Amino acid sequence: MGFDLDFETELEELVEVAEETDEGNVNDLVVHNDDFNTFDHVINTLIKVCKHDATQAEQCTYIIHFKGKCAVKKGTFKELKPMREGICEAGIKATIE
Repeated sequence: MGFDLDFETELEELVEVAEETDEGNVNDLVVHNDDFNTFDHVINTLIKVCKHDATQAEQCTYIIHFKGKCAVKKGTFKELKPMREGICEAGIKATIE
């Protein structure tokens, strides 16, 4: 069972328009807590993907652990999207809010 090709095209166009109109807005890249990833894995991912220094990554990881989530980076949707993808590829839940 596949999607209607016209629907897929319309959806892609809507995403592109949303990204273009969102360029001036500042969003948060939010990382969410889970019961699977280790502190070291999250810290190393934040250093690699978000270019945090070790102290900043460690502080964010503790906030994620104790508060359930943490805004680890601010920026436009376009800036944050590849970072969110990199974090998610590492098996860590992240959203842009």
